[in-house]
This record gives sequence, structure tokens and C-alpha cells, in this order.
Amino acid sequence: MEPYYYQKMNKAQQTAYHGILQGLLAMDDSIQIPRLEPEELYNVFFQLRLDHPEIFWTPGYKYKYYPDSPNLIFIPEYLFQKGKVKEHQKAMKARVEKLIRPAKSLSEWEREKYVHDFICDNVHYDKLKKPYSHEIIGPLGQGVGVCEGIAKSVKILCDALGIWCIIVVCGNNPEKGIKYRHTWNIVKIGGKYYHLDATFDNTLGKEEKRYDYFNLSDKSIFRDHEPLLVSAPACSDGDHFYYKERKLSFTKKEEVYKRALQTAKKGKTFTFHWRGGYLTREVLTELLELIQKAGEEKQKSPRISLNWPQAVIRFDFVENPGIQEPEVVIEDANEGEQIQND
Repeated sequence: MEPYYYQKMNKAQQTAYHGILQGLLAMDDSIQIPRLEPEELYNVFFQLRLDHPEIFWTPGYKYKYYPDSPNLIFIPEYLFQKGKVKEHQKAMKARVEKLIRPAKSLSEWEREKYVHDFICDNVHYDKLKKPYSHEIIGPLGQGVGVCEGIAKSVKILCDALGIWCIIVVCGNNPEKGIKYRHTWNIVKIGGKYYHLDATFDNTLGKEEKRYDYFNLSDKSIFRDHEPLLVSAPACSDGDHFYYKERKLSFTKKEEVYKRALQTAKKGKTFTFHWRGGYLTREVLTELLELIQKAGEEKQKSPRISLNWPQAVIRFDFVENPGIQEPEVVIEDANEGEQIQND
């Protein structure tokens, strides 16, 4: 299958893409390609790296050309010496092969979950933004990464496991305090497309794994993600969202109350998705009151955290009947991608 972004380019762009790709694989010091406008060249290079996250050693480039020449000289910037690149390549190949081995015989959906869970269990979100955090060697080699490195690692693992997967990027939005572009994945499971944002789930799941961004539709993801910079396949199916698939997506308030009673009795943590209409303040207040009521029956107080855009509520109970008001924490999955307020 031709790489996703390559398919969307015109002939001149594809020729440049192919030339750059071959040159980067050979680690050439300079590569001659057809002359493109600066923005066009930037987009070709940027999208090539989305199609080929295995090329982790070239974060940038320079170029030069002669005024009357139809070509330009593309000069890659390499993160490492060439010998070191080969060492890293070998280590990454072995790492990916080892990681996918236990998942090869799983179903397509379980393979996707395996990749998601690997990221959530093993990768620490790196706010320091080291150069390798944007590449697969950060998450897969060092256990640290930002959204770009995480999305590239998800694609590498999905590709190795035979799951159709692309990397998508949205713009920043300074007015909302979103300082950086954000990167995640679209996967194709059971012939349908879904959004998978392992970074957002990773930043939420400090105590246990979260699946708030596992197989979302366009309608759901864009509640708290900016529009995509480059068009991607439409994700119109909302029926295979993780919590719905696991029967943890409720439409009736009595279901919430019943599960809250069970949770208070067992002393565990419970996470669910609300889809009984919009999660307005009024609806949220009713749900919190039901959770609190369930706790009072067991003489416990609830601790509640809320991912409001995705209508996901997580709670447990503590032995402390003295607290009247439930403790509610509003969670922000976009941690690290936003401007930090002083």
C-alpha cells in the first residue's frame, strides 16, 4: 500500500518525496530534487516523516538552489553520526520485533489495545522536550516522549502488527491556551476508521489505564482537539468507543447508581462514560448526587474525577463519612500541550 500522505501529493511533490526518502535512507549529505516552493517543500518533508516514523534521525533540513536551475539541493540535518544511526536502527528493529511478539496472534481490536496499553504502561510524558522525545527512539528506547514521538511509536507498532494506522496533526490555538500542535493516530479496525490518542490517555492514567480516547468518532474527538492540518479519512462510527464496547457507557441514571453501590461495596475504582444526552452541569450534579448517595449507604465518601469534554467520570470511595460534599477533580488530558498559566 502506498503511504497515506504520499498518495495525496502531485507528481512533482511525489518525485521530491521519493528522492528525499531514498537519500535519507542512504544518509546522503545532499539530495538533488525538483525545485518546490519553500512551503511546499516543508509540507513534503513533514508529511514524509508522518508516513515514515522509522526515519528518526532527520528532524530538519536546509536547502540551496541556483536561480536558473529546475532543481534544488536538499541538505538533511542528522541527529546522530551515521554509525550511531545504524546502531539505533538495529536496536529499534529488535525492540519492535520483541514488543509485537506477544500480540501477533490477538484479534485486530486486541492488537490495537496492546499497543495503546504499552504506551500507557511504559512511556512517561516528557515535558522537557528532549530532541529524541519527538522520535520513536524516545518512547521505544528511552521510555519518554511527547505527543509526536508517541504517535510515531503507535504507528510503528501498528504497522508491525498489520493494523492500518496513520499519524494526524492539528494546529495550535493560542486563544484557548493551546501553544503547540498536537499529534495522534487514526486506525482502521474492522474496516472502519477511529481516532486513537494514546498521549491523552497516558496523561490521564496516572493511577490506572484510561481509554477516554480509544476509538473515538470525529464528533467526539473534536470536542477537545483542534481541526486537522491535513485532511484524513472520516471517522463516523461511534459504536466501538472503548467504554461502549466494554458496556461501561450508560444512558440511565439508575445504572450509574447501581454501579456506584457495587463500587462502594467492593472498595475499587470505577470509570464510566455518560451518553444519556449532553453532560450539562445539571446532569452532572444529579450523577454526583447518586454516587454520593451510594457512598453514604456504605458510610463512605466519593472521590470523583471528570473528563468533561468526553463525559467520562471516574470515582472511588474513602472511609470518611464526615465529608458532606464529594471531592471532584476536573481532569485535563491535554497536559503539557498547553501554555502553563502562572
